[in-house]
Amino acid sequence: MGTFVKFGALAAVIVFALFLAVVAGDYGPWYFAWLVGTTMIILIAVAGAVMFETQLAINEDGSL
Repeated sequence: MGTFVKFGALAAVIVFALFLAVVAGDYGPWYFAWLVGTTMIILIAVAGAVMFETQLAINEDGSL
């Protein structure tokens, strides 16, 4: 049963991706670049915040 649910979920994702590709048309690559770029900016900002908090903790306590 679990395999069938996973297969159904994957099929739904593929159908949704095809629908988005048809709707986006020629603008597809632009939207893809926008989504990837936004995701990368968020991930880099979060990584920087984590490093900053770690540095503050090391400076305050002298250790992790």
